[in-house]
Amino acid sequence: MAEDRAANDDPRLAAARYRVEKAAQENGEDPPAEPERHAGTPTGTERALYVETAIQQAIRRGDFDDLPGAGKPLEGLGGSHDPDWWIKRKIHTEQLTGLGPPALRLRIEHAEFEDRVDAFHREEDVREYTADFSRRVVEARRQLLGGPPVVTPTRDPDEEVAAWRQRRAARAAASPPPAEQEKPRRRWRRR
Repeated sequence: MAEDRAANDDPRLAAARYRVEKAAQENGEDPPAEPERHAGTPTGTERALYVETAIQQAIRRGDFDDLPGAGKPLEGLGGSHDPDWWIKRKIHTEQLTGLGPPALRLRIEHAEFEDRVDAFHREEDVREYTADFSRRVVEARRQLLGGPPVVTPTRDPDEEVAAWRQRRAARAAASPPPAEQEKPRRRWRRR
């Protein structure tokens, strides 16, 4: 008995029950019967009405006025439809790396592939990285975890090594030749 009275003393629950009963009367329905539940536990409808009431009160108080971005269109919603726009924007704004579905990570790595390969100094490293990249692309295509489709192409190690050599040669030709270095002069000590 004391638990029922404690539950009825809660003004939030009483307000929610009142709104439920009032809504039922306006719609010409019978008020809902009290469900069997633990004392003090509101029903889903009561919780929804409480939340809606709290939101409406906050709007009337002006708590949502002058929020950043109010009245402005959402960025990035023009052009084509991309169902993963929100995750891409979050990754971009938070500058997160290594997160997201494999398809997105592989697309980013594909876009940065030449820069990553150009950082290597040996052909074996270029071949290993290219083979590893292609293996991960094939593995991502085989998995059935959902998410965006994997459209990243695989890379041929021989072609990538040839392109790496050409870029290296072009950079070497574009850079000025090193000046002939003078031999360091020996300083003789006087005795």
